[in-house]
Amino acid sequence: MYHYYMFNKPVGCVTARTDDRHTTVMDYFRELQNDRLSPVGRLDLETEGLLIITDDGKWNQLMTHPDNKKEKCYEFFTLNEITEEKRQQLEQGVYVIGSEKITAPAKVEVCGMTTVGEVLPMLPELLREKYCHNRPEHPVTKGKITITEGRKRQIRRMMKAVGCLVIYLKRISMGGYVLDEALQPGEWKEIEVMAE
Repeated sequence: MYHYYMFNKPVGCVTARTDDRHTTVMDYFRELQNDRLSPVGRLDLETEGLLIITDDGKWNQLMTHPDNKKEKCYEFFTLNEITEEKRQQLEQGVYVIGSEKITAPAKVEVCGMTTVGEVLPMLPELLREKYCHNRPEHPVTKGKITITEGRKRQIRRMMKAVGCLVIYLKRISMGGYVLDEALQPGEWKEIEVMAE
């Protein structure tokens, strides 16, 4: 029987089995003593939120294969404003550094504007330290973005392409699975998955 776990990945841990410098997502699952467990997709060091861990390799492949176009939704804060023009660019696809192929269409929802000074206290410590040198009045856009691809650091690279810098990123859903808000960063629970 296969196992599936919903994990709220914290900022500061890497999506890997082993790492010499950082805590890995798999370190949180050592107590299960199941060497077949693997993360479904990846989140970078500075991104938190939904990560599913499973020992079902076929299901993992189904969830992550680009042809299946599974939607992944993220909440973000960016330095600078995402204007309507920039939002449309992101939705239509942009060229990111290191790729000759335009990104697939995305959905972008701008939820409001704030400032670095307002956002900083809400950020995980690692990110507070990184961005505390910005002017407190520097404009910050709050929003959500949904993508169907999984290129390396894709959302950060997309935002950079339109002149914005991601200072906070959290995955809240993936392929129909929504992060349980009761799970604190670093916590996980076993879940049942839908038949595909």
